Amino acid sequence: MPWPKSTLETIQRLNFLKQTLKDQFVDRETAVDLLALATVCHEHLLLIGSPGTAKTQLVTHYTQMIDARGFHYLLTRFTEPSELFGPLDLEKFQEGTYHIQTENMLPEAQVVFLDEVFQGSSAILNTLLTLVNERIFYNGADRQRSPLLTMVGASNLLPDDPWLEAFADRFALRLHLPPVVDEHLDNLISQGWQLELQQIEADQLATQGQAMHQCATIKINALLELHGRLAEIELNPIQPIYATIVRELRAEGIGLSDRRVIKGLKLIAGATLLRQASVAEAQDLWPLNYFWSRLEEAEAAQNVIQPFVAEGGGPSLNLARPAADIMADISVLEEQENSVRSDVALGAHLMALNRLRQEILREHRDNQSLRQRIENVIQHNLARLESIQ
Repeated sequence: MPWPKSTLETIQRLNFLKQTLKDQFVDRETAVDLLALATVCHEHLLLIGSPGTAKTQLVTHYTQMIDARGFHYLLTRFTEPSELFGPLDLEKFQEGTYHIQTENMLPEAQVVFLDEVFQGSSAILNTLLTLVNERIFYNGADRQRSPLLTMVGASNLLPDDPWLEAFADRFALRLHLPPVVDEHLDNLISQGWQLELQQIEADQLATQGQAMHQCATIKINALLELHGRLAEIELNPIQPIYATIVRELRAEGIGLSDRRVIKGLKLIAGATLLRQASVAEAQDLWPLNYFWSRLEEAEAAQNVIQPFVAEGGGPSLNLARPAADIMADISVLEEQENSVRSDVALGAHLMALNRLRQEILREHRDNQSLRQRIENVIQHNLARLESIQ
């Protein structure tokens, strides 16, 4: 079934938006794709990684480009519910009515970004649970509809607490965001400085009481129309493959609640729609690569899912550099050892080796020869450092 012209134009605009963000934010291509998919599917995205990996800036730019009402906040153990949901309406309270003033606060936002999302109190997380599930904010005796399209949460780690795990289960998509790799540092410096210049300009305008104007690439109503099109996607052709994948994931010990299994179908429908197709194929299974429950399950999940995606002509993950490339980097650092004599230079040398070790542990954990090679080189240089000191 061919899509109407307006639907195709919206998808094309969304693709343009995604490419613009990918050009601005180095090594964040997958985050951009998942952010757009989550918005179209009205699902939620969890970004896992250390501070300083451009999570807030990326979501802020995205929110502006889709002309959405955004709400961004950093949660701590001491964050009060009123900081997110709004202050108590004292005038109505004196009249005997409990009412929260939600104007410009989280209940009226369309795109929400919560940094350190699991640090919130139980009162905050209980309210968020209802919001992300039902798009409802209980404002006193009133059920207030929320226009929320997607909530993006950020955290250094996934929680171990069973109750927090139940809340985390509402984030259908998960992505680990490591720092930009060394070979892309030149691009990071160049693009990062351009973003800083934009922020400086915005700050200057703010001091003059003006706002920096940024034209929206796509309107919210167009995205809402895309969401409605999900119901028209034909999923029957991939349901047997999907059932096989779910069984294999569970056999690998990867926990998938019944809720998440159903959500997976919506994500597949979203991927099909954004491909401008109406019938799902194996290549549209790619969102399932980000459907795991715990970070340590990611690689096993992708090993199950990606062969189906690749066989169907879907996108490559490009998760890891070849082991031979990393081995070559180790050899280069070994060749530089004779020129590294001071303790400061040797410390920097060890930091470079440690970055390679982290990459190996992340991407080539089962490659024993590679792991042994990097450990031997690091131990050798640690001994050199001790002899200098």
